[in-house]
Amino acid sequence: MGTMTTPTRFRVGTCGYSFADWVGEFYPPGTRSTGMFDEYIRHFSIVELNYTFYRMPSAQTLDRLATASPDGFSFWVKANRKTTHEQQRSVAVEFLDNLQPLSARAKLGGVLLQFPQSFHRTAANRNYLQAASEDFSSVPLAVEFRHASWDNEATYEGLRERRIALVVPDVPVIPGLYRPDRPILTAPTGYLRLHSRDAAKWYAGPKDRYDYDYSDGELNHLAADWSDAGESTACVTVFFNNCHHGQAAKNAQRFQELARCLS
Repeated sequence: MGTMTTPTRFRVGTCGYSFADWVGEFYPPGTRSTGMFDEYIRHFSIVELNYTFYRMPSAQTLDRLATASPDGFSFWVKANRKTTHEQQRSVAVEFLDNLQPLSARAKLGGVLLQFPQSFHRTAANRNYLQAASEDFSSVPLAVEFRHASWDNEATYEGLRERRIALVVPDVPVIPGLYRPDRPILTAPTGYLRLHSRDAAKWYAGPKDRYDYDYSDGELNHLAADWSDAGESTACVTVFFNNCHHGQAAKNAQRFQELARCLS
């Protein structure tokens, strides 16, 4: 079975692909961890690698993934937490060096800088964002904010000047949480990242935070909004991070179907 496609303006996938509780829910029963990527690429043409947030990626691992994936497949890679959460700029060089196998095969979509909610829009943090962006200027870049103070037109203009994609997160309505109420485009690539809409679980810890199953109504509304907005961009990248029980994969697959109906 070939890689699934959506209208040109959408590239749809999930945040990570290796989850034991996807077996029997999305992956066929009996799928082993070593076979999960082969199953994933039967359905999607893009993935966001998240393990790189917790540990430095190795060039060998990324070379294996690049080799195993079909032509036209692409990877967005989440920056290591030392860059975004500990503000250690020194790791950028090693991180980028290890992405070379993806770049060499034209399969690197870009790097995602996802900052914590404690990263407010202060002068010091704006300076750090600019410096970190320069460290990663050799690759396409996307930035996700978690604090509402970044919902500011000056933020968006600064990203547009640098051609950095703004990640628009789909999250619950919670005071202080960054949650734009519309698509916002700051680069040729739009970036929608779906987490959850369950406010009661958001601060319950990562085990429960992303346990959410999007309804057809919610997905259809998002697909319609971004279909209209995405006409001015090269593409809109859509990643589902509601990873529990295969929900991300099933919702991503459904989003693809709804998006095709809109084309």
